[in-house]
Amino acid sequence: MDQGSDAAINFKGNDFQFLPFGAGRRICPGIHFAVSSLEVLLANLVYHFIWELPAGMGCVDMTEVFWLTVHRKQKLILVPKLPYV
Repeated sequence: MDQGSDAAINFKGNDFQFLPFGAGRRICPGIHFAVSSLEVLLANLVYHFIWELPAGMGCVDMTEVFWLTVHRKQKLILVPKLPYV
């Protein structure tokens, strides 16, 4: 999926990416808070740690499995390291 299509996602319940938040008139009023909180959390994790692959793991396998949802065949495992230690 390219970046242009990500910007077109509608939070008002017309897209099924946010189905756990409900849809239509009874959509969760906290959806915007949840999305912005996750963005801040992810930004803090990326900023405060240096992320590395575990020892002995050469590269990341990006093959996908298609079923109800699309996900990676192998789980992504990263090791957080403090930058100043």
